[in-house]
Amino acid sequence: MTIKLPLPPPGFDDLPVEDQIDYIQSLWDRITAKPEQIPIPDWHRQVLDQRIAAHESNPEQGTPWEEVRDEIRSKLSERKSEL
Repeated sequence: MTIKLPLPPPGFDDLPVEDQIDYIQSLWDRITAKPEQIPIPDWHRQVLDQRIAAHESNPEQGTPWEEVRDEIRSKLSERKSEL
């Protein structure tokens, strides 16, 4: 049974944006505390199956996580220095 709640909840729009983000993060943390209850759509599983198959057929084509992580960190650092 689905309960209809007002969107956004009363008072939400009156909060500063930082508090709105904290509120949403708190909700997400509550949801993810029980990962076994989070439904996974079939199309997510299909995409994962396709990606695993692509990797298994050509494992050299991917980029190691460490390189991806370092590239993201580098880009974030560049953005911070531009501010």
